[in-house]
Amino acid sequence: LDDGVITALTPERLDTVLRPKADGALNLHELTRDLDLSAFVLFSSLAGVLGSAGAASYAAANAFLDGLARRRRAAGLPGTSLAWGLWTDNGGMGDRITDADRNRMGRAGVVPFTPSEGLALFDAALTVDRPVIVPVRLDVPGLRAMARTGLLPAVLRGLVGSAGAASGETTDSGTPALARRLAGMPEADQEKILLELVRNQAAAALGHATAARVEPTTAFRDIGFDSLTAVELRNRLKAATGLRLKPTLVFDHPSPVAVARLLHKNLVREPAAEIPPVLGELDRLETLLTALAPQDAVRDKVTARLKALLWKWTDTQGTASSTADTGTGADRELDLDRIDAATDDEMFDLIDQELGSL
Repeated sequence: LDDGVITALTPERLDTVLRPKADGALNLHELTRDLDLSAFVLFSSLAGVLGSAGAASYAAANAFLDGLARRRRAAGLPGTSLAWGLWTDNGGMGDRITDADRNRMGRAGVVPFTPSEGLALFDAALTVDRPVIVPVRLDVPGLRAMARTGLLPAVLRGLVGSAGAASGETTDSGTPALARRLAGMPEADQEKILLELVRNQAAAALGHATAARVEPTTAFRDIGFDSLTAVELRNRLKAATGLRLKPTLVFDHPSPVAVARLLHKNLVREPAAEIPPVLGELDRLETLLTALAPQDAVRDKVTARLKALLWKWTDTQGTASSTADTGTGADRELDLDRIDAATDDEMFDLIDQELGSL
């Protein structure tokens, strides 16, 4: 093990973790591939299936074992990779997991099993004709709680069925549902709801039953946040709001109230000025014109109509003085009648006459 967030990993740290698992298993595979083995069993980890916060290299090493078992099976060789869940009191790597890590795994629905339960799972696994088997004890209510927050790994969704949509779901227009809920509320109420959201999710990331210990202005680092819980909080808020949030959220905005202000800025925007319907129709017209083939026979007619329309629009917006210069309202009605009945050539002649009189 050499845990750390992914930006802290180096080739040397990766070697420390990959060598005993990946290199060791590959050597064993090559040395025994010509032997008539009855079994070739690899001890993998649930981390390779679900991922593991702060243990990217360990997850990769175990995913390699799962892939090796599949490759052996494809080559007609025996191969079984057991992606173990968490054991208790096994005197091995599990004993090095901190209480915070155990609590985090528990919130993710992973429950440790005893050595006797693990041995029973081992015997059962060897009777299953599959290259990769996941012996793990899961807390289904915990999985359902994760599903409701949008944090349940995709591979586990089939175990809990429809557990309810996450609060960060979006509408058909792509607007986060939370943004729709906040729309129209007084600003003070919006800020209060978002601050409570941040405090509750921060408490959940720390394993607290309530948000009472998460003060609005207290820095996250002062209430027990580390790099892993910071990422977990970011993921929780991302699921709850539907926003794309940076992994460095907690470090860039170091208190609950600062994060709440960021969410408010991104979720609650000033309503845009109402766009007149005519502009929307012009947008549609522009789209149609863009799709019009250059060789289309109606292109010239469309061009003439557009020029006439522009002339008509400009003319009707003229001032009273310009009206006096160009003729009376009755004369103008006659001109419009002429436009409607004119051929293309007559239209261009008419436009040239009008432009020439300006």
